[in-house]
Amino acid sequence: MKQNKPKLSIIIPVLNEEHSVAKLLEYLTAHCSSLNIKEILIVDGGSFDDTIAVASRYTLKIFISEKGRAKQMNFGAQHAKGEIFYFLHVDTFPPKNFDRNILEAVNNGYAAGCFQMKFNSKSTFLRFFAWFSKFNNRLCRGGDQSLFITKELFKKSKGFNEKYLVYEDNEFIGRLYKLARFKVLSNKVKTSARRYEERGKLSLQFHYGIIHLKNYMGASPEQLYEYYKKNILLKNKV
Repeated sequence: MKQNKPKLSIIIPVLNEEHSVAKLLEYLTAHCSSLNIKEILIVDGGSFDDTIAVASRYTLKIFISEKGRAKQMNFGAQHAKGEIFYFLHVDTFPPKNFDRNILEAVNNGYAAGCFQMKFNSKSTFLRFFAWFSKFNNRLCRGGDQSLFITKELFKKSKGFNEKYLVYEDNEFIGRLYKLARFKVLSNKVKTSARRYEERGKLSLQFHYGIIHLKNYMGASPEQLYEYYKKNILLKNKV
């Protein structure tokens, strides 16, 4: 008996993203096949703007969870019905036919992976740092590159560590590199440079580098968040 073809559950954590969520949902509708997508799940962390009202105009599932991207993504995974989870930030746009790319990678034995990345900016500085996303090394990974993972591997890995209020993607992917073959797909997601533009490119990249260094030196999730809160935090963002 022929097995059913696996499908993707797209999981998008949001918080006060009324101006971004519609753009992403319109894009996803236009650039993937409904034959490959089981569902789209919006997981809201307590928005006080019109994020939920805007998202409800589309055919998808909306959940409310505790605030915190790790908590929101785990909550989405708990309710997802697809065989493959695809975690996507609301300001990141995957390449055309991303669903086919992911399914092909999984069929070729990769239980987890991501796309390469580029910014929606002409900045040479940001292009330089995005260039490193082509390398299949855990130090070159980040949540803005999106992440696909089989449901089976997600359960085995026990998901995102909710102690991390920042750096949750990096910590999780670091564990995945130890558990499975990780694939960096050749196509690129396009992610927003808005935070770099708001905070300053050099300043923000410096602080991100310090967070990586602190993690390498053994800093706790709480210590990483204290540094982030002091030097980076933007109000009302996931």
